[in-house]
Amino acid sequence: MIIIGELINGTRKAVAAAIAGHDAEYIAKLARDQEAAGACYIDCNAGTSGDKEIEDLVWLVQVVQQEVSVPLSLDSPNPAALERALEIYTGPAPLINSITAEEERIKQVLPLLQQTESSVIALLLGDSGMPEGVAQRLANAEELVGYLEDSEIAPDRIYIDPLVVPLGTNHEAGTWVLDTILALRQSFRECHITGGLSNISYGMPNRRLLNRVFATMCVARGLDSAVIDPLDRELMASLVAAEAIAGHDEWCMNYLQAYREGRLE
Repeated sequence: MIIIGELINGTRKAVAAAIAGHDAEYIAKLARDQEAAGACYIDCNAGTSGDKEIEDLVWLVQVVQQEVSVPLSLDSPNPAALERALEIYTGPAPLINSITAEEERIKQVLPLLQQTESSVIALLLGDSGMPEGVAQRLANAEELVGYLEDSEIAPDRIYIDPLVVPLGTNHEAGTWVLDTILALRQSFRECHITGGLSNISYGMPNRRLLNRVFATMCVARGLDSAVIDPLDRELMASLVAAEAIAGHDEWCMNYLQAYREGRLE
């Protein structure tokens, strides 16, 4: 499971305060803790806007890349901020978060992928807005992934995100994602499938329970990556167990190693 640690995000109050005050040690500790917990990428999202976002994202990248050995996920809706972050980035090939099937976004982000070895999160969002149901998600996937592959972006650099929306807004939100993941895995076998899984529980009580159950169901359908809080030990343990049960862990070696390391307690 490719874990993208989500905690360095300026929409979180404590992180926003740390970014505003350039509290490097707070950010550095969040990065170190996520890597130690098993994150494969550390997401960096300044959560600001305009020129301030460029400055803040660059500062985040400079701080975090000195603290961890894993690559970063450069997370911004601002192509100029992504471009500037890539210019000062020195770690292993990063992940760009994100590109969509919207014409303007493709034109702005695709050159960054072609000029670097970055992977990319491909959100199944098109010019018609947020898709409802499975059919529109799959149509957006055909358009976006096809465009990326035609532009010589290798499939294993593409992380398809089926767009997880809160269960509280529609009781079918979970099944939309589960059915989409299954169809994506059948059609795009070499691509990764990821998503912000905690979105499913937004506004609901006992969010961690919903997150854990949803995560294991997504793994059973073909999810191989997740944007989550890696410090949630129960969620991380559930993912290890789900991969073993889904047949994605040969001889259960990852499960046994996690047990020996005390990560399943």
